[in-house]
Amino acid sequence: MSPAPVVLVTGAARRLGREIALALAAGGWRVAVHYRSSQEDAIKTVADCTSLAGAAAHFCCDLEDETAVHSLLPQVIGHFGQVDAVVNNASTFEHDGAASFSFAALEKHMRSNAGAAIVLAQALHAHVLARLAASAVAEQTGRFAVVNLLDQKLWNQNPDFFSYTLSKAALEAANTMLAIALAPQVRVVGVAPGLTLTSHLLSEEKFEALHKLSPLGRSSNPADVAATVKFALENASMTGTTLLVDGGQHLMKFERDFSLM
Repeated sequence: MSPAPVVLVTGAARRLGREIALALAAGGWRVAVHYRSSQEDAIKTVADCTSLAGAAAHFCCDLEDETAVHSLLPQVIGHFGQVDAVVNNASTFEHDGAASFSFAALEKHMRSNAGAAIVLAQALHAHVLARLAASAVAEQTGRFAVVNLLDQKLWNQNPDFFSYTLSKAALEAANTMLAIALAPQVRVVGVAPGLTLTSHLLSEEKFEALHKLSPLGRSSNPADVAATVKFALENASMTGTTLLVDGGQHLMKFERDFSLM
């Protein structure tokens, strides 16, 4: 009997990443929980995933550090013996605009939001090729996958969070290029949520009001996004595309980012 597949979820200690990790654990995946500084939260997520699937572990890595990112997948492989999928969920999300834009802000966002995701996809592909060459697994088209968390903001642009948006636009372009480059061994799929969770920038009342601003009268919730990530990982025919999970918010025009409305 084949062991349960292993997925690395970046930024899985808290918020949306945690919900994705729990949904995948409930679906039978073994979960590598990545975190940068939220160790206590990561330990709790691992415990909760373990209670669902029986196997999870946490791994610390600063995604802005290329050397550290290159070491992340080997650590996960060393622990579980394999990796079958990567969910690039972690994001740097710091405000700037056209007037306050700087090389430093752009580089910070590009490193963690685009560069790290590409390096992890590259590493997964190399790992899969090595496994196939060693006949450790039977070749099975569509089995291995990368899911990149994007943002409906890319289809409904405004100038807020300028560097963040540029980094996600770069990742969306990489989605297509990686899907071509890593085929047929690894699929690459984007998932773009709408307004999903509140933050310190929004009161609960404001969040609820903004969440309703969509053609369907509601944007995405964490369960919607997690279910879509699971679907993308397990649908063997899907690559080089993005699933927008936002209640249709990308169809509406917003002059400002939700957090600044």
